[in-house]
Amino acid sequence: MDSAGWGCLVEAEDFRLEYVDARGDLHLGPLEVMWPARFEAAGQVRTFPSYCGQRNFPGWYWAATCAELVGYESWVELGQLMRLDCDPGVVAMASQPFRLSWRSDGRARRISHTPDYFVRLRDGTGVVLDVRPDDRIEPEDAVKFEVTAAACARVGWGFERVGVLDPVLAANLRWLSGYRHPRVRREPVVAELRAAFARPRGLLAGARAVGDPIAVLPVLFHLLWCRELAVELEAGLLSAATQVSPVPVVAGEVCGDAGASAAAVAG
Repeated sequence: MDSAGWGCLVEAEDFRLEYVDARGDLHLGPLEVMWPARFEAAGQVRTFPSYCGQRNFPGWYWAATCAELVGYESWVELGQLMRLDCDPGVVAMASQPFRLSWRSDGRARRISHTPDYFVRLRDGTGVVLDVRPDDRIEPEDAVKFEVTAAACARVGWGFERVGVLDPVLAANLRWLSGYRHPRVRREPVVAELRAAFARPRGLLAGARAVGDPIAVLPVLFHLLWCRELAVELEAGLLSAATQVSPVPVVAGEVCGDAGASAAAVAG
């Protein structure tokens, strides 16, 4: 079935949104009334199933961006969560943030869809994410994604359907995520590393210029995670020879600040 144009078949007043707030209270109403809610702080409107023989692996990921646990339902979602958490363009995210429902083509039965994530960007705008590998999108799923994108556009949200991360990027993010916690940060070493990488140089050479790599490398990996030093995460696996470069320092942007940290929708 060709899904083109399905979003246009739903009248604006047909969109309804259901969510659970941070206190656990359920809210339901028209999309145009409910959309200003802080969905980045919402509870999960849908819980993850758990059963014998389950092939996917749900769990909880501690996001340094918002210092909160965020749910994931598969390894694919976990990869996207790490990508979000490593991006300084986002300040918060929530899993299963709301249930959107609608009627179309004059049908009485309402169709519903629960997006995987709501992401709040640093500029205040919102982005809704659905995580689904390219080869696992059935025609019915494609229609739901299209209608959800149309609903998001009506209230000024962005919408993205993302899939499996590039394997090199995923491997580098998994490594760096082990150093995402603010406790890894040591300010005297931070200043020395910034000076050491004032010009591009190899990762290990720069670390050795500061001190014992065993003590210095965790702080360096933390700065790479926070994007306070720059590295090409998709160019190859991190190694001693990986080139690390300086990045402009933005006032007030400190990794680990729960109110204004990093995470987002860009690789």
